[in-house]
Amino acid sequence: MSNLNQIGLDKKASNALSEKLNELLANYQIFYMNARGFHWNIKGEKFFELHLKFEELYNDSLLKIDEIAERILTLGFTPLHTFSDYSELSTIKTAKNVSDGKEAVSQILSGYEVLLPLERELLEMSGDSNDEGTNALMSDYIREQEKLVWMYSAYMNG
Repeated sequence: MSNLNQIGLDKKASNALSEKLNELLANYQIFYMNARGFHWNIKGEKFFELHLKFEELYNDSLLKIDEIAERILTLGFTPLHTFSDYSELSTIKTAKNVSDGKEAVSQILSGYEVLLPLERELLEMSGDSNDEGTNALMSDYIREQEKLVWMYSAYMNG
């Protein structure tokens, strides 16, 4: 019996990666729902600007959710797919009835404080496992999100 999965990676390492990817998936699902709620409920003088930004954010998150789930499947495992699993596993907490722009942006930045360390951990794990597919995804996510942290932080300090 081979120690390798269908794409030639170590099964044990792929299992560990899939578990961590499921943790990332759960956090992204809550992050996505929060961004969607901010988009719907935002009020105030920056409404038009933030309404569009939050739409960009939740659309991007939805793409990442699909990529993460498909990566878990590619590694030979099952992505989590229930809200109860997401709520239980996610470190990001749900944001309810947030309509203030500064509070919403603060919540987005708090979300990145969870997502970025998970992605960096996955980047290291995937590098150690010679898993270029997961590594490339995490590298792209980190680069994009570091820029977003800078931009949202500049908004908060303006």
